[in-house]
Amino acid sequence: MSRTTGIALDIWRAERASQDAIARRQRDRLGALIDYARSASPFYRRLYRDVPGTVTDLATDLGELPPVGKRELMDNFDDWVTDPHITLADLKADLLGDASRVGGFYRGQYLVMTTSGSTGEPTVLVHDRNSLQVANFLARIRERRTLLSAAEARAFLRRGLRAAAMIADGDHFAGVVLTETARRRSQRIARRVRVFSVLRPLPELVAELNDFQPTMLYGYPSAMVQLAAEERAGRLRIHPILAIASGEALPAEAAAGIEAALGCRVSLRYLASEVPALTSRCRQGLFHVNADWHIVEPVDAEYQPVPDGELSHTVLVTNLANRVQPLIRYNLGDRVQVVQGQCACGSPFPALRVEGRSGDVLTFAAAGGAVLDGAVLDGAVLEGAATAGEVVTVLPLALGTVIEETAGVRRFQAIRTGPRSLTVRLELWPAAGAADVRTAVGERLGAFFAAQGADGVDVQFADEPPRPDRSGKFREVWSA
Repeated sequence: MSRTTGIALDIWRAERASQDAIARRQRDRLGALIDYARSASPFYRRLYRDVPGTVTDLATDLGELPPVGKRELMDNFDDWVTDPHITLADLKADLLGDASRVGGFYRGQYLVMTTSGSTGEPTVLVHDRNSLQVANFLARIRERRTLLSAAEARAFLRRGLRAAAMIADGDHFAGVVLTETARRRSQRIARRVRVFSVLRPLPELVAELNDFQPTMLYGYPSAMVQLAAEERAGRLRIHPILAIASGEALPAEAAAGIEAALGCRVSLRYLASEVPALTSRCRQGLFHVNADWHIVEPVDAEYQPVPDGELSHTVLVTNLANRVQPLIRYNLGDRVQVVQGQCACGSPFPALRVEGRSGDVLTFAAAGGAVLDGAVLDGAVLEGAATAGEVVTVLPLALGTVIEETAGVRRFQAIRTGPRSLTVRLELWPAAGAADVRTAVGERLGAFFAAQGADGVDVQFADEPPRPDRSGKFREVWSA
């Protein structure tokens, strides 16, 4: 039996295993990962130098290990990775600055992606082939019964697959990387799967989708909210069979609005670039942790465990599949709640409810138009907003990417304060000059708004740095 076949078979068997058997798999893989990280990663060797206990003890009591965060890991990137041939400088010079290499394997064996920075600082992530194989099999095997209904499967057989990825391009974001990796496999896939950048002006995006006529949509919920509004207005004319949303929160009302407008079911996923197959969704609508290959720890602000049924301050995750860049007790930044007891679906894996990353779809005055103060949230124009012809809607991730990708920006927040005004809070890297970065951000935002048809938005820079809201959650883009 090949190693690949063995991974797939074990994932299939784990579905039918007891919780004790799943816990044994988890402990064995965690012990091996800790041992490997200590020996091959200088960063983890230093971090765990004074941690007492054997590998077996630590695999049983994970709380003895210190949690890690994005800033700490990125500050020690070259010592974090376990392949000494990988350096951050080389990645930036050879790969990350070259859009033509998105989706290609680095050094023939690693897939490199960057986070969108939806919870703050972008992170450069390296996945080895084992990590990718595990993620692929988890997605295929665990969701084989829930991804498609029988009627949807028949519809795809009749109409074929044409998948539109509603994501941000221009960088090595996970959605783009995984889509382009699939497209590189064959011309047949490349014709049937395409990236439709949410950074494009909406009229161009609508025209391209009308021409492509996708049978499947996948990507950001806020983009689908916007498409639903275009469908209701009669400008978008597509008939997808299924829409798969991930990357942002999707309230039930917004999902219902998308389904009503597009005429298809919306299925939500809870994944992350760091852990691309963290959970699988069941028919009860809950997210089950793929606990044979991942560890999820809901914790409070002091990184102490919270009981089942209680909403966490954040969540620590451990990816047991990736050896080239170990993630052990990594602060993902989301708030989750472990469901008490076993799910009604019968799965042996723990179930989560997620309060994830979210953002308002913003409205600004169209160039030369007049608009009352208002915003679009969850697909509906709030009371006081102008008609669709007088406003331009802007996706939070698209606007955020423009700021985030400006040299010198470490973290940011953008708050719509009026139909023609935006306030930006910036946290800069130590070597960056505040005046130069503000000028660059202002120019990039001006060009972005002009391309969207919202010329004349006044961008103001606050003296205060980015900060969490009262609940402790860090939001990047919203309307005041």
